[in-house]
Amino acid sequence: MRHMRACLGFDVKMRAALLLSMLLAGCASQQLARPPEGLFSDQLFAASTQRIRADDVFALSPEMTQYLATDIASQVRLRGPQQGLYDALYSKRQLQLDYDSSMTRNAAEAFAARSGNCLSLVIMTAAFAKQLGMPVRYQSAYSDESWGRDNDTYFFIGHINLSLGRRSQEHVAFGERDADHMTIDFIPPLEIRALRTYEIPEQTVVAMYFNNKAAEALTAGRLDDAYAWARAAIVQDPGFGSSYNTLGVVYLRHGNLPQAEKVLSVALEREPNNTRLLSNLAAVLSAEGRVSDAAVLTRKLEQIDPNPPFSFFNRGLKAMREHDYAEARDWFIREVNRQPYYHEFHFWLASAYVQLGELDKARRELSLALEYSTTRSDHDIYAAKLDRIRSPQLQ
Repeated sequence: MRHMRACLGFDVKMRAALLLSMLLAGCASQQLARPPEGLFSDQLFAASTQRIRADDVFALSPEMTQYLATDIASQVRLRGPQQGLYDALYSKRQLQLDYDSSMTRNAAEAFAARSGNCLSLVIMTAAFAKQLGMPVRYQSAYSDESWGRDNDTYFFIGHINLSLGRRSQEHVAFGERDADHMTIDFIPPLEIRALRTYEIPEQTVVAMYFNNKAAEALTAGRLDDAYAWARAAIVQDPGFGSSYNTLGVVYLRHGNLPQAEKVLSVALEREPNNTRLLSNLAAVLSAEGRVSDAAVLTRKLEQIDPNPPFSFFNRGLKAMREHDYAEARDWFIREVNRQPYYHEFHFWLASAYVQLGELDKARRELSLALEYSTTRSDHDIYAAKLDRIRSPQLQ
């Protein structure tokens, strides 16, 4: 699988779909000492079944401690702390970690699974680096908006990387200032150069982890856990905007409309043009029967973004259902052009090409879907379909 980053339709129905910020930073973190009053309603939810502690995020397992004392230590002696740590974790001769966006893992879980999304891999790398006494700098990245989906929940996908500094006792030669930090990223170098990054504190990284866990619990229907994770994210970093959006969606899914309206309204005061907040608040107002108020927000959304994410894609799906494969192809091409690294767009474009009898183009798009897949299950599905389309019967 490719190492890459790897978090709505135009009509009213799709505008009501729920939007989350996931797989890293959907919104910038702002300085805020404490959460606004009255956002939490613990009495509405059962206690979480999961342990939620900030200390667990970077904690080393016994297996990690052993790996640090043996494999990492030997690489550090050979290559120095920065390069040695990188080689021990990411060299094909060593740990051979894989990118997998199916779930967000803490440091110990990512090490045990030998895989994770970029937030998980950043957390695991930082956990080892801190044990080695290296300064760690976390960086959230600005890039073209990237989206994913799980049924009717749409995710804005952000990106994060980290830089490893020299240990305090290391000698730095005159003129080596630019070499003081080594940036580790999990996307191709050409894409990295196109990113603009800004530094974030570790408390925001932990809030991102909590927020991702909340979003994952939400899509799995575990609303009590989702509430607990989202609450913890806000408490961990009250300035991290994405967690307010997630909490609002949790309340909405749980049927707590006044609470959802309050959280989303508070967040919109800080980010009045945030399309995710606007869309979700419009859904809340509509559910409350306040149709005219919801329409005001919907008109504002259409002014800000007349062709929101997945709008071309959903039109393509509609055309596929109506057996108009040429129109479907054209809509899918438009969606691929504005988000070229999302696997599902390439898969459906391939499906349209199959129906049109353009098998060479279908194979090319399926190959791209396979390359850009971010979970093992998607990778296996696309590989099987590509094998089938390559069969002699379809030549």
